[in-house]
Amino acid sequence: MQQEKRLPRNPKEGLLYGTLISTMTVLFMTSFSTIYFAGTFNGDIAFSILKMVPIMWIIVMIIEPAIFGRLAEALTAKFTKPTDSFNSKILFRILFTVLGMSAAMTFLGDLVGNGYHTEIFSNWLQYWPRNFLIVLAAESLVIQPIARFVMVKMHDIQDKKALASIAG
Repeated sequence: MQQEKRLPRNPKEGLLYGTLISTMTVLFMTSFSTIYFAGTFNGDIAFSILKMVPIMWIIVMIIEPAIFGRLAEALTAKFTKPTDSFNSKILFRILFTVLGMSAAMTFLGDLVGNGYHTEIFSNWLQYWPRNFLIVLAAESLVIQPIARFVMVKMHDIQDKKALASIAG
């Protein structure tokens, strides 16, 4: 049986896959949000982004697999059938993951970037829909395809090595 080449095959590959997606998303959204609110880009803004990226990345690497990844898997299983296509399952998984993660990270990003303040909940209501749509588009069109491309190339290399060891 042909294994799926676009997704991780074991926990080590799963960590790589998740790390690629999380890193690209955190870099993109932290940069976007910081530049958007500053209204400009300069050395101070770049330094601010560099300081915030590791914190946001750690938060994402904890809450995605512990909470939102599990919820997304359960919801995807509920809304799809085993016979549904790879693309439909992936799109549901992306939708549910981005829904939860964008909600949490809009709140946590404001908290990490600005500390606790009285407008934190009204800011969340104002900025979450925008963040959700931006991340949904980025994940669906750029970030996830890049991560799946890496998986395909890695599996191609592994498959060639396995064939060579069998033949040789």
